[in-house]
Amino acid sequence: MPDIRQATEDDIASLYELYEKIGHKDEGYFEQCFEKDCILLIASKDNVDVGFGLINFEPKYSLYKRLEIPEIQDLNVIPTMREQGIATALVDAFENIARDQEIEQVGISVGLNQDYGPAQRLYTKMGYLPDGSGITYDREYVKVGASYPVDDDLCLMMVKDLSQ
Repeated sequence: MPDIRQATEDDIASLYELYEKIGHKDEGYFEQCFEKDCILLIASKDNVDVGFGLINFEPKYSLYKRLEIPEIQDLNVIPTMREQGIATALVDAFENIARDQEIEQVGISVGLNQDYGPAQRLYTKMGYLPDGSGITYDREYVKVGASYPVDDDLCLMMVKDLSQ
């Protein structure tokens, strides 16, 4: 089982190292996370950071905003450590944070291309269901007949009821 801790600004360099191991680079990203109403968690195994994610209490997606549903975002585990329960532990930790704040629903999004197959299965297995509004591109509803790139911004938005 991984150890989960809340990130602080002292962890920014470590977070960028993790992000790079996952194949991403986005200067200023983590600094922005600490400026928003977010909680960042880091997962480690054998004292090595192996994954991270955040829960955003002011999400961009209009349905979540209207219903005051926080969104689990940017859930990442380094490739060599996947399928070891790390993402599950992070999601469980975020759900517990939401429950501690008496929040009854939490949202998560998942990409639609093949790379996201394991995440699609995981979120469904953990009780997340499509929110019923179809798919989004960059958190905006897609328009029928319009074309969108199949990239990380084309997502299915999902919700889990935590009150059960």
